[in-house]
Amino acid sequence: MPTGGVLLILLLIIAGAVAVFVRLRQRRGDRSGSAPSPPSLPLLGHLHLLKKPLHRSLAALAGAPAVNAAPLLSLRLGMRRALLVSSHAAAEECFTVHDAVLAGRPQVLAGEHLGYGRTSVVWVSYGDHWRGLRRFFAAELFSSSRLGALAAERHSEVASLVETLLHDAVAASRGVITLRPKLFELVLNVMLRAITGRRHAGDVHMFQEIVEETFAVSGVPSVGDFFPALRWVDRVRGVEAALANLQSRRDAFVTGLIDDHRRTRDAASRDVEKKAVIDVLMEHQQTDPEYYTDTVVKGIVLVLLTAGTDTSALTTEWAMAQLLTHPGAMKKARAEIDAVVGTGRLVKESDITNLPYLQCVVKETLRLCPVGPIIPAHEAMEDCTVGGFHVRRGTMVLVNAWAIHRDASVWDAPQEFRPERFLSRDAVTTPMLPFGLGRRRCPGEGLAMRLVPLTLAALLQCFEWDIAEGCTVDMAEGAGLTMPMATPLAAVCRPREFVKSVLSAST
Repeated sequence: MPTGGVLLILLLIIAGAVAVFVRLRQRRGDRSGSAPSPPSLPLLGHLHLLKKPLHRSLAALAGAPAVNAAPLLSLRLGMRRALLVSSHAAAEECFTVHDAVLAGRPQVLAGEHLGYGRTSVVWVSYGDHWRGLRRFFAAELFSSSRLGALAAERHSEVASLVETLLHDAVAASRGVITLRPKLFELVLNVMLRAITGRRHAGDVHMFQEIVEETFAVSGVPSVGDFFPALRWVDRVRGVEAALANLQSRRDAFVTGLIDDHRRTRDAASRDVEKKAVIDVLMEHQQTDPEYYTDTVVKGIVLVLLTAGTDTSALTTEWAMAQLLTHPGAMKKARAEIDAVVGTGRLVKESDITNLPYLQCVVKETLRLCPVGPIIPAHEAMEDCTVGGFHVRRGTMVLVNAWAIHRDASVWDAPQEFRPERFLSRDAVTTPMLPFGLGRRRCPGEGLAMRLVPLTLAALLQCFEWDIAEGCTVDMAEGAGLTMPMATPLAAVCRPREFVKSVLSAST
């Protein structure tokens, strides 16, 4: 018999056995007080219902008549149990009352390869190692004192972005600028100056491709993630080889970055407040080499360079897209900046607190276009009860932030871009979670909420923006773990008459 025929028969036998096993487990689960569940198929469970983009298909599942628009939904994804959370109240219960219990991470193939054996802070489950990593992030990069000490570097990079756009707007055909590469370079330089004390000296486009590919493959689970017995299929299909190749490129980049810094650093001459992250990591490695191994050090730097770049750049791009399609909001935001900052200097971070409408634009962008529409999956480390339903140990917890932000029972006209809605809403109690909730909440929130408004304010202060004649802004969402615009934003960029003097004043 041909090899292909043998393989097919083997797959059918395995599938049949797994289907029987899953059906028995499903029947047992039906009596366990689990959350409601839509109709499923043998073997696949609800996998066949998951489409791209994932946040929209999950929202459709949660709102289906068969489950009466359930805020909590039980799903079976092959051999995996999952709990879909689609309301802010349910998410809050998960990550306050049951925060520690639900702080695990599912073991998936991407984490094994891209997370250095699931040891980086993004992929490791809650425990001593995660706590050690989190303490480092909180103390050495994202504390208020560290963020404040690096404010001048961020301002310098925003000024550099304005200067680049000024040059490109004159040189570009019809003044049309594609923003995403410029924004990515800005955020990468901000992160590199914090990590190494220097700007990039290599191919930014190459690293941007690595970051975008990382988020793309991280959002595509493998066959083995849902059917552990079939993990060999991922090897046959080349999935593991592709992940290994990507990680090899990621590792080479970060290894070169660290090695270059080791050759040139002079920690003794550095300002303590402005000491680069790698300097601190090298000191920790000397005092605690068993914990701060080369793998741990590389994992920390790589997380900062991936999670810390793409998300802020995409959020700024979405904000500009929303303003371009809502010119009244853009005019109002620019008028506020002109009134508060004026035209004699470039906007600073300290100005942001006096620009409430601009802050509302950012919040409304985070509500409508969260770049993490599905919060990275958690896993139940013990049995618990959420919303009166039993959640078994090992259950994957999927929180649909995109759906929660568009909940019609919470928001008026939830599909519309209305920054004004936040002018009368207490930010502390706003039911949003663009950075997650609980102890695994994104530690870079403070940096993002400084850099994104500052960048957006500078773009509006220094340039007039329009949609190119005969064109429209494509608001379609791309696929992947993050939510990019499917078509990168391109717009007509016209410098305002005072830009050169503003740049001169900022140097």
